[in-house]
Amino acid sequence: MRVIFVAAECEPWAKVGGLGDVVDALARALAHVPGALAEPVEVFLPRYRSISVPAAVDARRVRVPDPRAAGGSSEVVVRSFDADGYRLRLVDHAPAFDRVGVYGDAAAEYPDNAWRFAILARAALETRRAEDRPVDVLALHDWHACPAVLDRDLVYPDDPVIGPAAVALTIHNPAYHGWVPRERVGDLGLGADPAAGDEWGIDLLREGIRRADALNTVSPTYAREVLAEEGGRGLDGDLRARGAAFTGILNGLDEHLWDPASDRAIAARYTSGDLTGKAACRADLCARVGFDPGDRAPILGVIGRLVSQKGFDLVAGAAPALVSRGARIVALGSGDHALVAGMRAVEAEHPGRVAMVERFDRDLARRIYAGADLFLMPSRFEPCGQGQMIAMHYGTPPVARRTGGLADTIVDLDADPANGTGFLFDEATAEALERACERAMAVLRDPDRSSWDGVVGRAMAADWAWERSSAPAYAAMFRRAIAARRAVLGRV
Repeated sequence: MRVIFVAAECEPWAKVGGLGDVVDALARALAHVPGALAEPVEVFLPRYRSISVPAAVDARRVRVPDPRAAGGSSEVVVRSFDADGYRLRLVDHAPAFDRVGVYGDAAAEYPDNAWRFAILARAALETRRAEDRPVDVLALHDWHACPAVLDRDLVYPDDPVIGPAAVALTIHNPAYHGWVPRERVGDLGLGADPAAGDEWGIDLLREGIRRADALNTVSPTYAREVLAEEGGRGLDGDLRARGAAFTGILNGLDEHLWDPASDRAIAARYTSGDLTGKAACRADLCARVGFDPGDRAPILGVIGRLVSQKGFDLVAGAAPALVSRGARIVALGSGDHALVAGMRAVEAEHPGRVAMVERFDRDLARRIYAGADLFLMPSRFEPCGQGQMIAMHYGTPPVARRTGGLADTIVDLDADPANGTGFLFDEATAEALERACERAMAVLRDPDRSSWDGVVGRAMAADWAWERSSAPAYAAMFRRAIAARRAVLGRV
């Protein structure tokens, strides 16, 4: 298959959340699926201001329709170079992408994001047209890439390069739809009457769901949850209507990138067979966040964007009781000012017992995964989540809500003592989180280490390698998308 990805993020060049990790890891892993690709995946990504372009790159100038430009079109430069197992193609258009942030600045999201990402999509399609290189699969990631399927259907339906291409849509987080109000629909460059949306405008993710030849979200449990009204974020009816075309594929984990045996950011390396280095990582973490390294009190780590979805308010609510029971809490992240303030207030009340680090810090994140005793993920919803997988790989059992990908990747110790890898709870309350942490700390403190050692060993042994599970499932979905597209075009 000839596959191109269109995405707003790709680690390590542009990353806001888990989307960037998945785009990079999946593009690389597909190269290792026997018989899947005719050529390496091409990842089309905006050339944001923060991205440094290597000196040796191929540069192609492409003219794309642009409703905001004089004359109705703009020239963009697509800068291409080989990444680790795939080809990165940076769409360089300063008016759209030479900005402080990926989606917005510190104040708010950019109001012209629909136009920006429509430029990305059109540049990807026009580049392949200019090169006269047909595409088998347009693999679109979240709403930012969905203008590409509108282009295929409404702008290029008879084009020999783009028209026959199958579209596979991966929904990483349906909480973000890419809503384009009627007065901004023209920014998509679809013409005066785009034959999409309704009188209010266009929901780009909804259009992607309706038009994709195959689609998925990033865990089986979450795929079931979004079919219900409560979890569907207004898209449950559209997803149910797609029937078997919609599936759940669990994200993998790059076990080479996340490996405590080779991680140079942590204080000492270790393996499941020799955990000696984890004690040094714990002491190093304590020293960095102002905890007493000699105190054996459990350290609970939490990392993520401070948004309601991630449950940081539950951490703040449970923290006083947990601290009173001897726990220490280190939190890393940034986001909602109210949630930050809540964590700051707890930190002020419990100096030396609670640390709130408000920033994005890759190295400190690794040190928390390695140095904490337990890892908290009290998410209200979680399409898949990578934090729990990384923590388990680093020998730090997770305490998490039983939802989405967390339910698919963590086995609760009480429910299955022989196979437990962590601790789950159900209600999205501070009290439920507190009780689950107490269960976990009781196992950690038990003088008989067998139960704790078993949890840690099984967690570290869990296998989520992209190449062995997720990537083959994506390749199979791409083949289903091709078959569905051929059926629509009468080319079976």
